[in-house]
Amino acid sequence: MASGRDGSNSTTNLTNQFVQPAWRVALWSVAYSTVLAVAVFGNLIVIWIILAHKRMRTVTNYFLLNLAFADVSMAAFNTLINFIYATHGEWYFGEVYCRFHNFFPVTAVFASIYSMTAIAIDRYMAIIHPLKHRLSAKATMGVIVCIWSLAVVLAFPLCYFSTTRTLPRRTLCYVSWPRTADDPFMYHIIVTVLVYLLPLVVMGITYTIVGVTLWGSEIPGDSSDNYLGQLQAKRKVVKMMIIVVVTFALCWLPYHVYFIVTGLNKRLSKWKYIQQVYLSVLWLAMSSTMYNPIIYCCLNSRFRAGFKKVFRWCPFVRVSSYDELELQNTRLRPSSMCTLSRANTSLLSKDKSTCSRGNRSKLNSQIFLTCLCTALSMV
Repeated sequence: MASGRDGSNSTTNLTNQFVQPAWRVALWSVAYSTVLAVAVFGNLIVIWIILAHKRMRTVTNYFLLNLAFADVSMAAFNTLINFIYATHGEWYFGEVYCRFHNFFPVTAVFASIYSMTAIAIDRYMAIIHPLKHRLSAKATMGVIVCIWSLAVVLAFPLCYFSTTRTLPRRTLCYVSWPRTADDPFMYHIIVTVLVYLLPLVVMGITYTIVGVTLWGSEIPGDSSDNYLGQLQAKRKVVKMMIIVVVTFALCWLPYHVYFIVTGLNKRLSKWKYIQQVYLSVLWLAMSSTMYNPIIYCCLNSRFRAGFKKVFRWCPFVRVSSYDELELQNTRLRPSSMCTLSRANTSLLSKDKSTCSRGNRSKLNSQIFLTCLCTALSMV
């Protein structure tokens, strides 16, 4: 995640080979400015929707809040600076911000993807093990603090070894590794594994199991309308999170491939069009910060209602009474089948031995539906 101009291209070059025609700089400026504007405003709206409405303060949404904070921070502090440095090949912002510039993207991306991983594990526990204790608000905050702490530890070498170097014609910001030949490549391999491959594997496994449970399993007995509605809502949440994860994976894949390929073949850094390739993969990676608010608005009715409230001044945006109800503090109470407590379920299980064969089948159906309803009510 460190800057592409980290000194590996050439710290000995006295001339600036990264000067581009004005029209090309203008096009890239529009592209990066769009990412910056959409990411900052979109994620700030997501943060407001969650914090301003008690109904939105769920375990999943707390992790979405953390994800939005990481995205808006990286967009605000790094997108524009990355673009200016990658375009001009000259550092204008001093040594202190050079350290922060190389340090913070790894921290933010780590926080983003492990927030998604925490959501995947939370969904897995809620649906596969519905009667186990869910994370409390304090435990959720503890997980978020742990995520950021680990992110800081992983990114600290970039902060520690970052420096600036003033040449006769330009200034560079780069990571001055002790072993310049091996350390940059090895560090990026470690980052790729910990911040890309490992969490994606965990999320792939958990969402596969959850998907099979929600879409592939047969439900015994009769299902109430309330249960079917909750099942549909749960499917939408899981579908939304799968799209968020896939979008993140696709946006960051070319970036990791770029650094691995250029690390294996250093002559590519001298290629005539390498700057355009880098600007392209950097734009795609930075654009990952702007897609999540769009996905939430399109696939989640509560977030969509929140966005409508923000943009209600637009002539083509209409806030209906249903949208107002979506963000109210009170929730609709589930049907009696879904309000069975764990004690009720335990008593039902103990009484199974005294039931006839016909009643056993019916009781098993009730217990199964109780478990699933408990999971589906925890949105």
